[in-house]
Amino acid sequence: MRIVVLVSGTGSNLQAVIDAVQAGELDVEIAAVGADREGTYGIERSDEAGLETFVVNFNSFETRAEWDAALTERVAEYAPDVVVSSGFMRIVSPDFIERFGGRYLNTHPALLPAFPGAHGVRDALAYGVKVTGCTVHWADAGVDTGPIIAQEAVAVESDDDEESLHERIKVVERRLLIDVLRQLSAGKLIAPSSANGVQSSAS
Repeated sequence: MRIVVLVSGTGSNLQAVIDAVQAGELDVEIAAVGADREGTYGIERSDEAGLETFVVNFNSFETRAEWDAALTERVAEYAPDVVVSSGFMRIVSPDFIERFGGRYLNTHPALLPAFPGAHGVRDALAYGVKVTGCTVHWADAGVDTGPIIAQEAVAVESDDDEESLHERIKVVERRLLIDVLRQLSAGKLIAPSSANGVQSSAS
């Protein structure tokens, strides 16, 4: 199973996938890693691992539509079976989703549909929940909506702040993502054949 991974930041989920592939624990081919801006640590990680990388810089385009079209074509060059958002903080268009058969995988640090958006951990703490968690799902046209594949709860400790809670969620998130990818590559999960939508952890 060929995947293209999209990053905007440090790429900690990406590193977990790279490690699992290199250890022979995950039977996928990381065809390429792409970013929406220059200088991301996620791209640096990928270069160090010997992976092919590319950047479609959001700020180099006059309109979002032009950037989205360029990103779509760049990703399509690698003919991925699944596109993985690894903290990719840009909305993509319905055309992007359709181009890849709706197979755009996203992770989110909350138990969707609760606390969608860019600040899921902060919002959960502000609300005062005792349990939050993470979600792996297929992206569709909503803000962190779309068919949920896997979720796992994470308890909120009395002394948690946003950083400490998020770090514990990330541990579970990485494990869930790898497990979902493993099931997809083994044919135990079926990717959607088509979907319309956006990946929308942020604007």
